[in-house]
Amino acid sequence: MLRIGLTGGIGAGKSEVSRQLAALGAVIVDSDLIAREVVAPGTDGLRAVVAEFGPEVLQPDGSLDRPALGRLVFGHPERLAALNAIVHPLVRARSAELEAAAGPEDVVVHDVPLLAENGLAPLYQQVLVVDVPDGIRLDRLVRLRGMAADEAEARMAAQATREDRLAVADIVIDNSGSLEDLTARVHQVWEQLTA
Repeated sequence: MLRIGLTGGIGAGKSEVSRQLAALGAVIVDSDLIAREVVAPGTDGLRAVVAEFGPEVLQPDGSLDRPALGRLVFGHPERLAALNAIVHPLVRARSAELEAAAGPEDVVVHDVPLLAENGLAPLYQQVLVVDVPDGIRLDRLVRLRGMAADEAEARMAAQATREDRLAVADIVIDNSGSLEDLTARVHQVWEQLTA
């Protein structure tokens, strides 16, 4: 089994790279999806988040109101640390379960947005970083995701710097060009990983 860490700043295109790697045969362990799973209604994770942040982080149907929680934590390092202390151990445990189910010949790609921030690079045999200049990321967040510029900047500022991510990279996937350019680079990286 080959254990790969995949990361990139918000708006860099990491999710697209993850989708393409899955299509090529990688087993994807997606930390964002798992982070949603561990705070779904009825979970201990959601109960812990509500205990820490209050019932105002719940929607009327009892699910987590992610925008409301985001407003409480982004730009507030101590509140973000409290959230991470709840969610990260749950995500790590579920990720380990999913990896254990993979076969010995599989390429397991851990899609981890906060890999650099949390010092997780040593856990992987290779670290892939999806890289885009910050200005392009900001434009994508505003134009494609509909975020207000100040919200997008706060989310970017809450993550590792571009330089910090590049410092842990074994392989860099540039996503500042077209989708075709990205696809060609992902195929090149896949060939390198499976050689």
